[in-house]
Amino acid sequence: MRDAAPQTIRLADYTPYPFRIDHVELIFSLAPTATRVLSTLKVTPLQPGTDMRLDGEDLLLIRAAIDGAPVSVTPDATGLTVPAALLPDGPFTWECEVQIAPAENTALEGLYMSKGMYCTQCEAEGFRKITYYPDRPDVMAPFDVRILAAEDGSTPVLLSNGNPTGHGRWTDPWPKPAYLFALVAGDLVSVDDSFTTRSGRDIALRIWVRPGDEGKCAYAMDALKRSMRWDETEYGREYDLDIFQIVAVDDFNMGAMENKGLNIFNSKYVLASPETATDRDYELIEGIIAHEYFHNWTGNRITCRDWFQLCLKEGLTVFRDQQFSGDMRSHAVKRIDDVLMLRARQFREDAGPLAHPVRPEEYIEINNFYTATVYEKGAEVIGMLRTLIGPEAYRKGCDLYFDRHDGQACTIEDWIAVFEDATGRDLSQFKLWYSQAGTPRLDVAEAFSDGTYTLTLRQETPDTPGQTDKAPQVIPVTVGLLGRDGRERAPSTTLELTERTQSFRFDDLPERPVPSLLRGFSAPVILRHEVSRDDQLLLLAHDTDPFNKWEAGRSLAKSTLIAMVTEDTAPSEAFLDALTTVAGDGSLDPAFRALALALPSEDDLAQTLHASGVTPDPDAIHAARQSLTRAFAAHAEPTLSALYDTMAVPGPYTPDAKAAGRRALRGTALRLLSERDNGDRARAQFLSADNMTEQLAAFSALLIIGQGSAAVGTFYEQWHEDRLVMDKWFALQVSLAPPEKAVRACKALAAHADFDWKNPNRFRSTLGALTMNAAGFHNPSGEGYELLADWLIRLDPVNPQTAARMTTAFDSWRRYDTNRQRLIKMELERIAATPGLSRDVTEMVGRILAA
Repeated sequence: MRDAAPQTIRLADYTPYPFRIDHVELIFSLAPTATRVLSTLKVTPLQPGTDMRLDGEDLLLIRAAIDGAPVSVTPDATGLTVPAALLPDGPFTWECEVQIAPAENTALEGLYMSKGMYCTQCEAEGFRKITYYPDRPDVMAPFDVRILAAEDGSTPVLLSNGNPTGHGRWTDPWPKPAYLFALVAGDLVSVDDSFTTRSGRDIALRIWVRPGDEGKCAYAMDALKRSMRWDETEYGREYDLDIFQIVAVDDFNMGAMENKGLNIFNSKYVLASPETATDRDYELIEGIIAHEYFHNWTGNRITCRDWFQLCLKEGLTVFRDQQFSGDMRSHAVKRIDDVLMLRARQFREDAGPLAHPVRPEEYIEINNFYTATVYEKGAEVIGMLRTLIGPEAYRKGCDLYFDRHDGQACTIEDWIAVFEDATGRDLSQFKLWYSQAGTPRLDVAEAFSDGTYTLTLRQETPDTPGQTDKAPQVIPVTVGLLGRDGRERAPSTTLELTERTQSFRFDDLPERPVPSLLRGFSAPVILRHEVSRDDQLLLLAHDTDPFNKWEAGRSLAKSTLIAMVTEDTAPSEAFLDALTTVAGDGSLDPAFRALALALPSEDDLAQTLHASGVTPDPDAIHAARQSLTRAFAAHAEPTLSALYDTMAVPGPYTPDAKAAGRRALRGTALRLLSERDNGDRARAQFLSADNMTEQLAAFSALLIIGQGSAAVGTFYEQWHEDRLVMDKWFALQVSLAPPEKAVRACKALAAHADFDWKNPNRFRSTLGALTMNAAGFHNPSGEGYELLADWLIRLDPVNPQTAARMTTAFDSWRRYDTNRQRLIKMELERIAATPGLSRDVTEMVGRILAA
């Protein structure tokens, strides 16, 4: 494990590597506890007379040589230095052999084993656990790899990056950084297909899985082929090797990894069948398959100069996968989903101690910056750029980016420059989105006189750790104006807010309009605009922008719930009528209606209360949501009953968007109706369902109303041999438990024979589920905080990445009452005081405590 002593790395300190790696040859001799790795590097000094520093961790150095002559070098904790006196002034060959123990690598970083399979995870800095190498993204080289099978016969399949040149031999002709290296070896079977590129090249496609999982790969393969075609059509990007491969791995810290030509995936984002996967699972598989494939150009062919530029590849690729998913399904529904995630994860991040710019200025552990800000907000910045310059100019700039920077390691400055060159615009102010942390607040004032409507916008970005007095940013605000009859008075137009305060005029209007602001959520900001209930109802009923139609209902629901929490009021008949009207409106997409009927989350409400200066009470918030759910179920029971019947999808299960939308609305109706019929419909559906979406909807409904005990046993008996389905079983019992029973449920499941705490999926589905049960986790006794801290302390020596990411459950501690703050702080200090704490967790806990 790395030394936990913090060492800050700063963007301002970047210097190029003083050597060029012209070629890499790797030979692996596999063995669980004694794998040998022989690396041969062709090296050219760029600054003769300079020491050569190579990164390396947890490696046993066997030998080293320069141009065939043995050399004596002494490794330290983080690598080794070859003195300049030993190096020729011209090109030379560096060779070293090391020994590593994949079976003992529980951190799942570098080369490790997952249930007998050898696999790698090298992003961000895992390659240094494989061999000594300049493990940084701006060092790019072509790789030749030879893999010698383990002597025990457990590895008949031997995979690496690039094109196969023999059994266990691979050549990747495209220069790549070490973080994109991949190796997989084990007893695997492949599902094969092919793809013909627009230029007529035939690409072999293979998805590798464990024997028995072959029947669950069809959707992933179909998503891959659609992704390849889409990237050719929309971005002009053609695949560049002879083969593209995906491997499903059970033990994986992330969702997936875009290694050049050999993507490694968490099994949950590859394997699917109607019986075992939900509609949401299919949607995630489609989106993540696309995301990792799109990285072939935005991340692999053009990569990051340094890890501060992480958003260059991740923000852009997230935006590309969002476009793809919108094209495959529904842009309106996808946009709402993306904003829900942004607000739940990134806005929370921006509002707390972990706030940082899309491009950070410094870090201690780069693994801690794979955040919602880098990914989701990074994608929003790309979307704003496209909105400001238009789709055609955006495509022109992207084409220039690919032409100019192919094969390079780039920066945000390189990305912005191509759009300035393509459009002639000065984007220096827009670039502030990459350097300023925090979510801008947008205050709105209106005036109407003599047919002229004036909209005044004022932006302000609050202080965040290390940043105060933020400069005004470029904010695209897409606006439409509605009349009192609900008809459009002015078509959508995008206003460019560049000053701290700016006014915009709309002339020749017959009456004061109702503004539809921030259509399509055109910028990641918090809109502060006092809107009357009547205007919200008008927007909900008539707005032609799907996002703002949904947003109006969401605002109504949130204001209703806030009033119920703070004033002990009951929901109004007008609001319940409006929700019922949306539920029964057959002209609306069923998936949209399902989203419109979903109430704001408990964490969202807590964040809203805190922002308005009110200390949130998790128990009161939970009670208000329960009360509103029951009130709406009673009010809309006839409409919900009709929906439950009419939204049934006839025929065999298909995962297409239309059928999924119907099941989503039917599941929402079932959840509400279960409050009225004591779960009778849910019990019947649970037993008769022929697909996981409907079975899980029924199971969830029964758990929520406290009628799930029989279903828990039945579900376990049916699915206990399917590891991914069992993750759902663990998660639902904890996340949907009554608050007073949540910690008890989590403890019981953590003691279950099927709980494997070293598997990231199972750990997240149990302990992570507790943090999603807001009132349960924030039980005033503090037992939820104590339980999570106990497990993070236990997990950290084994898997510091997963432990560090789970500490974010504590990042909002300052929003709660004094007693809860005291209890959380006590647990954070206990974690921080743990001897030998990893650098990953040390940094995260330190930042959270510093709030």
